[in-house]
Amino acid sequence: MRVRSQHLGLGFLRFDYKQGRIINESPPQSVIGSVIHLYLRRFPCRGSLLSGFIIKKGFCDVFDGDWVFDDSYPLYNSSKCPFAERGFNCLANGRKDSGYLKLRWKPRHCDLPKFSPHNVLESVRGKRVVFVGDSMSRTQWESLICMLMSGVGDPGNVYEVNGSEITKTVRFLGVRFERYNLSVEFFRSVFLVRQGSPPKHGPRRVRAILELDKVDEISSKWVDSDILVFNSGHWWTRSKLFHVGRHFQAGGRLKLGMPINAAFRMALHTWASWVEKIVDTNRTQVFFRTYEPSHWSGSNGKGCNVSKQPSFEDKSEFGKILNDVVTNMRVPVTLLNVTSMGLFRSDAHIGTWNYPSPDLDCSHWCLPGVPDAWNELLFSYLFTNGWRQLGR
Repeated sequence: MRVRSQHLGLGFLRFDYKQGRIINESPPQSVIGSVIHLYLRRFPCRGSLLSGFIIKKGFCDVFDGDWVFDDSYPLYNSSKCPFAERGFNCLANGRKDSGYLKLRWKPRHCDLPKFSPHNVLESVRGKRVVFVGDSMSRTQWESLICMLMSGVGDPGNVYEVNGSEITKTVRFLGVRFERYNLSVEFFRSVFLVRQGSPPKHGPRRVRAILELDKVDEISSKWVDSDILVFNSGHWWTRSKLFHVGRHFQAGGRLKLGMPINAAFRMALHTWASWVEKIVDTNRTQVFFRTYEPSHWSGSNGKGCNVSKQPSFEDKSEFGKILNDVVTNMRVPVTLLNVTSMGLFRSDAHIGTWNYPSPDLDCSHWCLPGVPDAWNELLFSYLFTNGWRQLGR
């Protein structure tokens, strides 16, 4: 039976706490223009930046679209997925409304195929899917596993390879789908470059360093994967760097005056060089997911912005830096431009429905939710473009 969708139009969705429902608001034209300019530009490149898919009728920009109501969603139940963290399960943590679960990403000029866990499981049989990055990457990893679990007939044959609890404190998590000889793995590497101890005779304020010219020491474990998805960005802030005594180093020398944006660019160049030298892109399809927007508000950043449009301060610069680096890579890397689609979903953050801490969270996403759409885009691309390049 065909599901009829209610088109919500281009706007910012917010959750109205008094009315208990999602409200669609039209954003200012200046905001729309900024989003399109910063994140939907097409760049001539040697790398492979994804602005859209090649479909039968031609090119489709899958990141130019809207969130539409679809009663067939969500794609899974987090409470029935043993690999979904309780902290991301907003319904289990007391959220009463469920409208945010019924929204599907719809490109403006084409349709994404419905995610079929059976088809995806068969397509990745015998493969290794690896996510590398911060907690946003872990959320996408959990999302994909839960999406695939909905198509598994024997969940007892799906397990975490080390028996580890799904938690942010573990650097490696790997789930094995035994029947399909499939591994879906996550490696925690929030900066993608190496972290180290401060130099012996360095300033007292330097408690740790980021070696911007050296890729993370666990990078050898990322190779020999079939699908490799990176992200970084949320930890490149003063509060997670300088305020805790973490400073930059390159060439064995401290770079105390280096701006964060310049350090981010150098780290990405280090990552790009590693991909070019180490990763066999004839086997491995490499992706980099863009910065995921948060919706913090207030002068102290301790409130959730559910009624106003988000700021573009650091996000826009990070997006430009990432575009610049990937554009000049000598091997194909596909950029997943998820930033703009997240800007419209202030309703989908964890907010006050957190666990075990009751702290407000305006960065991470509820599951099911927005990260599911990232995986739908990822596999839609692979089905229409990517695997043809890999000889499938």
